[in-house]
Amino acid sequence: MPDTVRWSDAIDDLDWDELTALYRAAPLGNKSPATLRTAFSNSMYRCLAYDAGRLVGAGRALADGVDCSYICDVAVLPSHQGTGLGKKIVARLVDLSRGHKKIILYAVPGKEPFYRRFGFVRMKTAMAIFENPADALARGYLDEV
Repeated sequence: MPDTVRWSDAIDDLDWDELTALYRAAPLGNKSPATLRTAFSNSMYRCLAYDAGRLVGAGRALADGVDCSYICDVAVLPSHQGTGLGKKIVARLVDLSRGHKKIILYAVPGKEPFYRRFGFVRMKTAMAIFENPADALARGYLDEV
């Protein structure tokens, strides 16, 4: 990971268009600036990584402070993937989430081995309702519709 990375959890001066471009490039989908503003504003924990003033990584966790923290939307620019930046973002969010009875993570299919390093294990009872179930099935998030 580059030594020049600056960490922040502040969103007051966050360039939401830059965050949208990061999620598109990562690739974590096409999320509008307004959607990301709402999601990050409503998240208890946020982790933003800047390199030379440029947003290169982000992640967040929805949490209630005692029972459950849900880590989601971890994204790293392709230019910084493989540098340990994603690992550092997840580690920071896990550390912030300590004290919760459970820490849950929603991962892109195929990335499970990466998250096992942090102690995450596959749940047998996880279920979801997706806005577009056919797309979720096609992308490997669901076993069946």
